[in-house]
Amino acid sequence: MTLKLITLNKYSKPSPSSKLDTSPNDNFYQLLGITYDAPQSTIKSAYHKILLASHPDKQSFSSAIPPVDVDIALLKEAYTTLSNVSSRVAYDNALRNAQVKTSTGPRPAQVISLEDFEEAEEGGWTHACRCGGTYRIIEEDMDAGRHLVGCESCSEVVWVGYELVDDGHHATNN
Repeated sequence: MTLKLITLNKYSKPSPSSKLDTSPNDNFYQLLGITYDAPQSTIKSAYHKILLASHPDKQSFSSAIPPVDVDIALLKEAYTTLSNVSSRVAYDNALRNAQVKTSTGPRPAQVISLEDFEEAEEGGWTHACRCGGTYRIIEEDMDAGRHLVGCESCSEVVWVGYELVDDGHHATNN
């Protein structure tokens, strides 16, 4: 399932003061302001609350709550998708897959051996970046398997590797 761009109707005007961002990159849970494990009753209640708050005939000028500008078609699609069990499961799977694709991190520019780093204080190492900045990695990062290191001055990322040698002199790569 993919999120699609819905054109705005005559009642929905984008507003910088709006509390709801209805861009196609947002998920339906955020649009409705609910948790991922919300029951059907909460989904329905949130949908109706937003519909009421965004309805032009229901807004009063004396109200302390500012009107909400929202794309009604996108709101309806969110409610329809999340209120149907099979559609919700398919949507949740698509959402998880999209999050996995975006959370894989940056592609490193190069692989650098920890031997090329200079030992710094407190169990850390540094290496000069080509921009003049510094890559810095600490022992806890290496122990936790975090090998991607960003430059402190630019956006370049490198992968730092090392080789463990045990007492038997068998080498293993990490």
